[in-house]
Amino acid sequence: MASIDYSTVEIKEKPLFTPPLEEIVEVLSRSLPSTFEYVSVTAEETPDLTQPPYNLMAPGLTGDAKLVELGGPPYLVPLVRRDKLYDLAALLRHLRRDPALLVGAGAGPWPHAGTNCEGIINLKMEGGAVRQGSRIVSVQGDGYRQEQLPDTETRTALLGNYLLSEGKPGKVIKVVAKKRIGESNFITAIREALKNHYGEKVVGLGGAFVLRAGAARLHVMPDFSAGALRSDADVERWLRFFDMRAPLSHVGTLVTGDLGLDLRVQHFHGFGPHGDGGHYHYDTTPELVHYEGYFALAQTVVRIDAPKETHHIGRD
Repeated sequence: MASIDYSTVEIKEKPLFTPPLEEIVEVLSRSLPSTFEYVSVTAEETPDLTQPPYNLMAPGLTGDAKLVELGGPPYLVPLVRRDKLYDLAALLRHLRRDPALLVGAGAGPWPHAGTNCEGIINLKMEGGAVRQGSRIVSVQGDGYRQEQLPDTETRTALLGNYLLSEGKPGKVIKVVAKKRIGESNFITAIREALKNHYGEKVVGLGGAFVLRAGAARLHVMPDFSAGALRSDADVERWLRFFDMRAPLSHVGTLVTGDLGLDLRVQHFHGFGPHGDGGHYHYDTTPELVHYEGYFALAQTVVRIDAPKETHHIGRD
């Protein structure tokens, strides 16, 4: 099946609010202690994120950093749009981004897997050549299977939320949080803190975090539903949920507003060296949990092929 021709779909780009990193550090340092007993927020250079447990395809997250939202949940529910197949290497060429690092959460390439699957996107382009560190996770019987995509497989499907940058080392926000005492998950706590402070000024972050200790609840999409999924309850019954163990390395994005672009406000997928992986929901061991994350501040958001008819089902 042919991938989407990007010259035939609508692409919009809007600026995001970009406060000083030190100000974001202050905002999160004040707010996150209501959710976690131990919190450390700093603005600092990334370590080499190509090293375990992050395993990104470039050492950093900065350099003309943008959020990219591709497609959307209406292409999955109520019924799947199999024609919504996207080639991420072709997208980078269309956007004239080289060198580039693209990391984030989306649906995986079902034609490659032979079934619907989760995509943990981690792709580098340099000099026109692709290096692929992306993983997919698919339901297999009562369990699931994780695999790494080959360099030749650069497709994704239906929907995706990515950080696009040059993959350069640079100053980012580092957040460490341990022992959850509030209700929100790690990403929701960060997003809500920024939303409460900045209000209508929309801030976007993208990057990676590791669950270093504890366990978390993740879902893996099974194969496409034959029947229409018309509510969040329908989607919950269709999805397969699993408790997965640390270490889990996640990539994705968060944004504090919609900007009239029908954006998904947060979306992270993770994987572990032990074979676990999927869509992050929340940790299940609040006493033990230990998060560490590095997040780049995005300058703009690029909205690609937004569904003409939309809804808010399946965005948790």
